[in-house]
Amino acid sequence: MSLATAVVPAPFTTDDRGVVRIGNTRVMLERIVYAFDAGASAEEIVETYPSLKLADVYAAIAFILKNRPEVDAYMAKSEAEAEQIRETSEAYKPSTELRRRIRERARVQ
Repeated sequence: MSLATAVVPAPFTTDDRGVVRIGNTRVMLERIVYAFDAGASAEEIVETYPSLKLADVYAAIAFILKNRPEVDAYMAKSEAEAEQIRETSEAYKPSTELRRRIRERARVQ
């Protein structure tokens, strides 16, 4: 008996902003990395994200394990971009005191 070998491609798609997703789902690579690093099994990840295929999650985990430096660099870039978005968003939020005054005025009227 001969076991045929084939290379299984990583099940990733990348959108126009550079966000990597698993297969044709909206689940981002970051979600898989965080879950796997927290100790979740492939089966648990699929339970959390039912749009994923189990084989794709196993392939993604294999890719993560084989390419950890590149994945860590992607994660660092993604986290830096998220932090920048949070900071920009917070700059546009009214202050707590202003929100309190607006709520007070709304109650009076």
